[in-house]
Amino acid sequence: SVQLVESGGGPVQAGGSLRLSCVASGAKYSRYSMAWFRQAPGQEREGVAAIDADGSTAVAEPVKGRFTISRDSAKNTLYLQMNNLKPEDTALYVCAADYVITTVAGTRLPRPDEYDFRGRGTQVTVSS
Repeated sequence: SVQLVESGGGPVQAGGSLRLSCVASGAKYSRYSMAWFRQAPGQEREGVAAIDADGSTAVAEPVKGRFTISRDSAKNTLYLQMNNLKPEDTALYVCAADYVITTVAGTRLPRPDEYDFRGRGTQVTVSS
């Protein structure tokens, strides 16, 4: 199995930036597809971005052009660079991993419930 621990969340003003990190342990990290999803109070979980083992990425439309997902296999770490943050980005951001599913060369963003492993999340709060 995979253990995932997120960090980097916090309060930020609209227009600001944050970089989230997710450190993975317990498995061959480089072989897993990874993703970020988010959940705001009273709303369904929403996929944000995903990255395959080969580096292919998919990003949700609401954050396209503002958020960038990347990974560092040497550090077993997944990142989410978030720029030009908006109040509607406020949510608990959760890191996820799966050995099987992929973005199919960047053509789809897998649903959050498709991932077998997930962390506890890090809270991002954007004020206007």
